[in-house]
Amino acid sequence: MKFRPLAALAPVVLLAACGGNADDAQDADAVDPASEQALNDGLMSDPDLAGQNEANAALSGTGSQAIPEIDKSPRAVEAARNRAAQMVGGSSNLKAAPAAKQLAANAPDTAAMVAAARAAVKPDGPNCAASAEYGSAWAAKLPTAFPVYPRGNTQEAAGTDEGDCALRIVSFYTPVALDDVLSFYSTRARDAGFNVEHTVKDGDNILSGTKGQSAYVIYGRRLDQGVTQIDLVTSN
Repeated sequence: MKFRPLAALAPVVLLAACGGNADDAQDADAVDPASEQALNDGLMSDPDLAGQNEANAALSGTGSQAIPEIDKSPRAVEAARNRAAQMVGGSSNLKAAPAAKQLAANAPDTAAMVAAARAAVKPDGPNCAASAEYGSAWAAKLPTAFPVYPRGNTQEAAGTDEGDCALRIVSFYTPVALDDVLSFYSTRARDAGFNVEHTVKDGDNILSGTKGQSAYVIYGRRLDQGVTQIDLVTSN
């Protein structure tokens, strides 16, 4: 299984990592294949994923493309939604994500998406994405503003604190509806002082934004199996 967050980020983060500029973003295929392969090879060392993340979610390191067994009962969904509401100070504080801007599959990434991705690469500094390591512990090291959604079932995690880097990449499933999950992260981002942009591209709903040198990109989609898949990326 290819680590989906990195596959999704390749047109943006790796473009920046390879020294591209804003004009280069017009062609998402302009990613150095060698760099992409090296990054994915480094993250797919497949160590044992065990233990609990910050949201007390089970970590699965089977490497299988199959959707794991997830409690999709109304009771489980409501419990997760209630906890999410508590984490933003009550359901009345949950605000829907901004209306989505539809992008064609071959459309260039928006300025906000590119800016968020570039935060993973320091000017004249290290390529944080290339130094990321695969391991379950990174799911518990997400920034306070962007935790794994309550009761989320984390599948893969990677990150690095090498040098000036602070990159986190986590993929998880939740039975909660996509709109509810996007509302949670949009609210958390705004409360933490980040801007929020919402786009839809190639089947993914994408939230992205920055605050100073910090950035996030969140990819989400509802799967036929009745679960929501989220790929959460933060830097600094």
